[in-house]
Amino acid sequence: MEAQERWHRVWSQLGVEPRGGLLADVLGAYAEPQRCYHTLQHLEECFAALDPAAHLALRGAEVELAVWFHDAVYDTHAADNEQRSAAWADLELREGGAGPEAAARVGALVLATRHEAPPSDPDARLLVDVDLSILGAGEPRYTEYERQIRGEYAWVPDELFRPGRARILTRFLERPSIYSTTWFAGRLEARARRNLSRSLKRLVD
Repeated sequence: MEAQERWHRVWSQLGVEPRGGLLADVLGAYAEPQRCYHTLQHLEECFAALDPAAHLALRGAEVELAVWFHDAVYDTHAADNEQRSAAWADLELREGGAGPEAAARVGALVLATRHEAPPSDPDARLLVDVDLSILGAGEPRYTEYERQIRGEYAWVPDELFRPGRARILTRFLERPSIYSTTWFAGRLEARARRNLSRSLKRLVD
């Protein structure tokens, strides 16, 4: 589905009119030059992962809008990207006429993509699994993803990047399941563990 069609459909489902130019602003954010992974490619891959699993959502339009905004703000020098992305989504929803409850729910979904802990909310579980679907990609795409992540942190020296990245991958591998839904776990868990284990070995060798 074309981005513009998807965009207008989700706002219509929410019964909200987005401000003119918002789509261009969001797409422009994902096209910022400092990004290597958190780009329009990532956004498209998230939608490709979401579409066949959309039946898992309780509030599908809110989950889909959260996909649009979850990396709308991305700066590897900052620690509040998800908070700023959530605040942006909340603001646009309220200004478009959404109720405060719906705006707050979308903001909370975006915040769940901090990946601090497996979420308990069903829609957050779905969104987080969509965001993590790259971990279960085929080996060529996963290898490209790792290069893209390194590119976004090119300013970090290798002696700091490698242990930091190793800690992140280890935290995922230590979870009983990387994925929070049985739908994604059944399809991607085994391959994600192979990918992460292979990456971790390269980082610590």
